[in-house]
Amino acid sequence: MNPTPSLVILVASILTNNILLASFLGMCSFLACSTKIETSIGLGVAVTFVMVCTTGLNYLLYHYILVPLELEFLHFILFIAVIAAFVQFVEMFVERFSPKLYHALGIFLPLITVNCAILGAALFMVMRHYNFLQSLAYGLGSGLGFLLALVLMAGLREKMGYANVPVPLRGTAVIMLITGVIAMTFMGFAGMITMQ
Repeated sequence: MNPTPSLVILVASILTNNILLASFLGMCSFLACSTKIETSIGLGVAVTFVMVCTTGLNYLLYHYILVPLELEFLHFILFIAVIAAFVQFVEMFVERFSPKLYHALGIFLPLITVNCAILGAALFMVMRHYNFLQSLAYGLGSGLGFLLALVLMAGLREKMGYANVPVPLRGTAVIMLITGVIAMTFMGFAGMITMQ
């Protein structure tokens, strides 16, 4: 069992071990959905909700079903099934209560199912031997870190619409450069909080 306090795991997963900027998981939706702040916030909240719920559920299913039955090798399949079911739930919820956000997210909402950041959070929870509260803290922190990075990028991309970006850097090139600078900025927090 990992002795790290849950609060440290929460803060570290937002800043120093940001799942997007330190592990580079979930980059596809990060690059595709970070064009507008409203869309970024909606996707970030949806990813955070799915990440917290699936991390908690996956912890319970892994430790109380797979481990006692010695079926740990099935954890990939189980984690993906839980994530897919929750994404379906979130998709139906968003479509019912926020049709505007549902249409703004478009195809990217169902693609949360294959967002490797969500699966990565569940796998890191098992690899790092977190208990249930630590797993929930890690899921929440990872989701909030994803949301923070997504909103930062969306704000910068909206401001770049008014900038005179040199022709060779327009499009994906400048986005990748900005992502690298943001990642290095978040790495500056690395001496403050460490996570095993």
